[in-house]
Amino acid sequence: METIGTAAEEMRGGPARNRALLIVNPRARRGTGSIAAAVTRLETAGVAVHEVKVGDEDTIDDVIRQQASTCDLVIVGGGDGTLNAAVPALVETGLPLGVLPLGTANDFARTVSIPPDLQKAAEIIAAGHLRDIDLGDVNGHLFFNVASVGFSAELAAELTQHAKKRWGVFGYAIVAARILLRSRLFTAHIDHDGTTEHIRTMQVSVGNGRYYGGGMTVEETATAEDGKLDLYSLEVDHWWRLLALLPALRKGTQGQWDDVRAFQTTEVTIRTRKPRPVNTDGELSTYTPARFRIRPKAIRVFAPPATNPPIMGEN
Repeated sequence: METIGTAAEEMRGGPARNRALLIVNPRARRGTGSIAAAVTRLETAGVAVHEVKVGDEDTIDDVIRQQASTCDLVIVGGGDGTLNAAVPALVETGLPLGVLPLGTANDFARTVSIPPDLQKAAEIIAAGHLRDIDLGDVNGHLFFNVASVGFSAELAAELTQHAKKRWGVFGYAIVAARILLRSRLFTAHIDHDGTTEHIRTMQVSVGNGRYYGGGMTVEETATAEDGKLDLYSLEVDHWWRLLALLPALRKGTQGQWDDVRAFQTTEVTIRTRKPRPVNTDGELSTYTPARFRIRPKAIRVFAPPATNPPIMGEN
């Protein structure tokens, strides 16, 4: 794996200071808190941090493209939605990504074992170890964690920034319970690996990483580096059956249940009678028909070596 110059190299008179572009989402759950200690840790390690605010007329993508020639890496402070907003420019410029987890769920950080403690997350960036991470692609929209049609797309539409900031991961549960009571199955056609499956489902999820939705698990053995997409479809008859499934959904063992369809693939298309929104990393980005593909080793991320176990505590 490639590394970027470490503090030890700096003390030996090695490479010049690495220039980091820092972008913090102030609307993230912890976005208004202090990151001064994390920045100090980076500066001490020889990383020159330049923070740029995203103005009303710009996007995170715009800022990264504008600053690409002046930096060696990009550090994003925010949650999964903020990372998702940055990823097109990161792929385009080839700049490596450092993560300061400031969001509600921080599922991608959890997938690659980046701790919620900001100083420890900064130490991981300073250590300079880079991993090649896959991305999912649905209709040209990239995602780190999971893209879904059905229940979770309704959840994304109704879960406001205010609710996430005030209630954290409990906000997911509060809104989810309300939606669950009114949810109905819908018909979908799934094209993959030379076959078409006709289903009635509450939700179809296509995962690139392991965690999503505040700690749910796509599949217990999934990683963001295995070159595969993990699909599961919740084909349950009643809302109470979904409640019974919750422990398995948290563990990633739902594929063992009779009313859950699950498989791995590298490309799949989901078609529905009427266009239905697709939720990518917590944001509604496109509609069915939705073509999903894996983008292997699409981005470099500062993270502990892949042999480390995933962090199981709350992010």
